[in-house]
Amino acid sequence: MNIREAQITDIPAIQIIRHAVKENVLSNPGVVTDEDCINYITKRGKGWVYIIENEIVGFAIADLKDHNIWALFIHPDYEKQGIGKQLHDVMVDWYFSQTKHTIWLSTDANTRAEQFYRKAGWQAVGTYGKTEIKFEMTASDWENRI
Repeated sequence: MNIREAQITDIPAIQIIRHAVKENVLSNPGVVTDEDCINYITKRGKGWVYIIENEIVGFAIADLKDHNIWALFIHPDYEKQGIGKQLHDVMVDWYFSQTKHTIWLSTDANTRAEQFYRKAGWQAVGTYGKTEIKFEMTASDWENRI
């Protein structure tokens, strides 16, 4: 497997991927700082990176404090190769090994991300902000997904 835990030294590559995405684009690139990334992968939760030929091409970060998926992004050049699913599954397995608290995330409606999360078994529970859908996953839904 090409996945390992994210390290502080991975943050420049994480930021490159986050700014390269075509969906869920940050309106203000300064909103997600390096300090935010450090906090989420060292204090609030954990992150993972996917590596191909020594290059980080995707990452995922789970937040145990707010019980949510903080990030799951794949560089556009590596989409549709199953990388997102692999990162997702490692992240959610880890999350539920730490707590049985329901986890949530949000993503824009009518996007590939929305379809990805629905296919992965997430349940839409309402809206988040102005344009996003809020999804939740319970520990039992995750355990019984197959």
